[in-house]
Amino acid sequence: MEPILKLEDLRVEFRSGALRHNPKVALRGLNLEVYRGEIFGFIGPNGAGKTTTINVLLGFVAPTAGNAYLFGVNVREPIARQRIGYLPELTYYYKFLTVEELLRFYARIFGIPRRETDRRIDQLLRLVELEQVRNRPIKTYSKGMQQRVGLAQALINDPELLILDEPTSGLDPIGRMKVREIIQRLKNEGKTVFFSSHELGEVETVCDRVGILHEGELRTVGRVSDLKAQFQTDLERIFLKIIGYQLNT
Repeated sequence: MEPILKLEDLRVEFRSGALRHNPKVALRGLNLEVYRGEIFGFIGPNGAGKTTTINVLLGFVAPTAGNAYLFGVNVREPIARQRIGYLPELTYYYKFLTVEELLRFYARIFGIPRRETDRRIDQLLRLVELEQVRNRPIKTYSKGMQQRVGLAQALINDPELLILDEPTSGLDPIGRMKVREIIQRLKNEGKTVFFSSHELGEVETVCDRVGILHEGELRTVGRVSDLKAQFQTDLERIFLKIIGYQLNT
């Protein structure tokens, strides 16, 4: 099966200063494949390179070396991103809008016909459980509700691949649970989900496979069940062992 997301020897350096000496290396020869229909968790400590990887996929950062592909198309080509949806860690919308007005705005950007827009908005508001507040300004929503607005926005173009950067950051337990439920429903619909997270229990619960990134290098990748069987412990302890953190017991 061909991967729908593929990274080949991906290297990213950030240079600063007039002479641009001593570049900061964010990614060091990253190789990774994500396949259709799976939920892939991309985890690592702060500064590991997770967001840089996502920014390369989105075309925000150009790789120093190597390549990244979406659906077999190099991400340097804008058309590669036509079939994806994206939710950033920090979302910002014009909060005087309602969720319905916001989704109509993004539907127009994608050129979705009016009748299809109506159908998708109704479908998405049911999915993210915001039907009852569709006509309230977003500024009246809780943090968890606003995050679900972001998920609906990322799905308005009916993407095949959804890229989420810390989708449950700052949410309370109920908010995290609702986002997990939505991700599982998307998998059941055949969507592919690639997301970064610091919530290891959440990753262990919802992901088919995980990749652990540390200091710009992919230290391990595999099915959650296989990694747990190999290390004979839970994902949190596997993660700490791989990044070299010693637990004080």
